[in-house]
Amino acid sequence: MAEPLSNGAVYQSVPESYVLPEHKRPGRSPPSSAAAIPVVDLGGDDPDRMAEQIVAAGREFGFFQVINHGVPEDVMGAMMSAAEEFFKLPTEEKMAHYSTDSTKLPRFHTSVGKEQEQLLYWRDCLKIGCYPFEEFRHQWPEKPAGLAGALEPYTAAVRGVALRVLRLAASGMGLADEAHFEAGGELTAGPVIMNVNHYVACPDPSLTLGIAPHCDPNVVTVLMDNGVRGLQARRRHRHGHQGDGEGWVDVDPPPGAFVVNFGHQMEVVTNGRVRAGEHRAVTNARAPRTSVAAFVMPAMGCVVSPAAGMVPEGEAPFLRPYTYQEFVGVYTAANGDRDAVLARLRNHSG
Repeated sequence: MAEPLSNGAVYQSVPESYVLPEHKRPGRSPPSSAAAIPVVDLGGDDPDRMAEQIVAAGREFGFFQVINHGVPEDVMGAMMSAAEEFFKLPTEEKMAHYSTDSTKLPRFHTSVGKEQEQLLYWRDCLKIGCYPFEEFRHQWPEKPAGLAGALEPYTAAVRGVALRVLRLAASGMGLADEAHFEAGGELTAGPVIMNVNHYVACPDPSLTLGIAPHCDPNVVTVLMDNGVRGLQARRRHRHGHQGDGEGWVDVDPPPGAFVVNFGHQMEVVTNGRVRAGEHRAVTNARAPRTSVAAFVMPAMGCVVSPAAGMVPEGEAPFLRPYTYQEFVGVYTAANGDRDAVLARLRNHSG
């Protein structure tokens, strides 16, 4: 069992178990793409413009940032304060929630939390089931004192932001029903799960990563951080040779903004019109970074397939239909690797 990084130690060098093979390291060079992650102002009075911006960002990055989203500053501040406070707890109080069982909630773990990891990632994480409240409220950690009180208003608010973004995306793609992601409830009827991530200051960010490159398995993720840089999104060129126009782009949200990224299910529902946002977390030598990621998920039994009108007549969808439960199994077996996941589910009938 790897000891949590947030145990109070100050690291003068990167321990050997965290040093990645050279081809997996982020290196010292800045991101190769100068493109900026788009910012969408949800406070405007032109929903068509917002929808257009969300779809355009979804095509290029699968990522965007939202401002004027309506979530009160005190709700965001209370959640971030409680998140940071958790990782300052004495090690034995954090370890009361420690588990290598990925299905356990709440669950504290370090790295990506798999047993017998040979390579470790520079991250501690508290994973919490948040919504429906009546299902999870009794499980919430009692310490720090402000965490349980912050979770409910914050979760309700960010779930509202996620559903609003999905309605705008559905409108922007011309879906017949702007409530497609809520109609029948299946695509957003799963729980809201939250990862509270913490990356202590790292003595040499060129040698390790906080999280390896991946796409989220769900529909949409809403993230808040404490203002310390670390999240990077991958820009993949849609045409031309591999590597053309590609690069890692720093996601550096304005104060009070949320970062929103689409997950694999959004890419499937739109038949690739928007992409799942591929991302990674780099480490920071100067300051610890804390982020709170809320995942909006389908019900496990939900059959995921393209929405009506997303597949051109005479063509096959790029992935075959599947249940979300099947997808989670494939995703877990592939360790979240985007290409491996898609290869397992690709439609070979067309």
